[in-house]
Amino acid sequence: MKNERDEQFHRFVAAKRAGLVRTATLLTAGDAHLAEDLVQSALTKLYVAWPAFQRADNPDGYVRRTLVNALTDERRRWWRRRERTMAELPEHAAAEVPGGELSDGLRAALKELPPRMRAALVFRYFYDLDVADTADALGCSEGTVKSQTARALDRLRAVLGTPLNTPLTRSFS
Repeated sequence: MKNERDEQFHRFVAAKRAGLVRTATLLTAGDAHLAEDLVQSALTKLYVAWPAFQRADNPDGYVRRTLVNALTDERRRWWRRRERTMAELPEHAAAEVPGGELSDGLRAALKELPPRMRAALVFRYFYDLDVADTADALGCSEGTVKSQTARALDRLRAVLGTPLNTPLTRSFS
């Protein structure tokens, strides 16, 4: 038998899951499978901390922070560090990736960024969060967000071959 907490959580998941998967897909630079895993981990953590989530001043920020923490936890797993990357993947079916509006070049360039830099760009330019909200989501200072964003944009420009005087952020619109 479901209680009120379960009903509230179910309504939350029904309303927000698609957006969480879209955000996670951006944070993982298009890895739909990892994005699904991150959302599942984040939702599990939210369910456990549901009373704290309901008391949060900024519920959207709480969810973003939980998602970034899930990504950080995933990157720290011992087996993840031992994985070998391959130049060519074996044949597999193409997956429908939410957030498919990214060009392949931009998606590949984002994949080259460290997770924290990628998260700073996603929150600042894809979700148009200000520096303070991005810092809150990442659990860092505003200065760190500014420097991570600037470095990430410089790296993307170098990878994409975009001149430094051309605003790369137009690609994110």
